[in-house]
Amino acid sequence: MDAGQILYISSQLVFGALATFLAIFLWPRIRDAAWMLVIFGTIIMYIETVYSILNTFGIAGDEFSKIGSIPLLSFILPIVRMSLFITAFAIMIHKQYRQNKP
Repeated sequence: MDAGQILYISSQLVFGALATFLAIFLWPRIRDAAWMLVIFGTIIMYIETVYSILNTFGIAGDEFSKIGSIPLLSFILPIVRMSLFITAFAIMIHKQYRQNKP
């Protein structure tokens, strides 16, 4: 592993951990459904990052659950994350249209 890969992995872990920490810190103060989904999406994004790093090192142990040649978690985590963000943005758009309706 060269210095570029170490820098990439460590920056992904540090910035992902910071975003996840702030999301978890914000969690008890938010009661809005859209923001809760964004927080959950951020947490799933960090889980996805950690899983991909473990997978890179061969530690993930995903040889049993696969869809074709793709590990199941590598398939599901991005879909769940993007679904949470899509739902959050749809809720925000719905609220905006409902507010601006005469």
